[in-house]
Amino acid sequence: MTDPHGPVLYDPDTDSMYVKVRPGPGVDSRVDDARDLVIDLGEDGEPVGYDIQYASRHPDVIAEALATLRALRGEVRAA
Repeated sequence: MTDPHGPVLYDPDTDSMYVKVRPGPGVDSRVDDARDLVIDLGEDGEPVGYDIQYASRHPDVIAEALATLRALRGEVRAA
């Protein structure tokens, strides 16, 4: 099932962003306090989503999440 909101959700009230990089539930998570980031992991231990707090302070984390999303979709960024 496809998320009707797309793979990226942003809440301006809390400055939080969630990037769903592939289908499936998160069964575990990895916390990176220094980057205000929680990575949801699937059963295989690979990321299924990035929960980014204070997103406007972390463009590097957003870029990482979007690069993962593009790679998993087989998209190549134009030069």
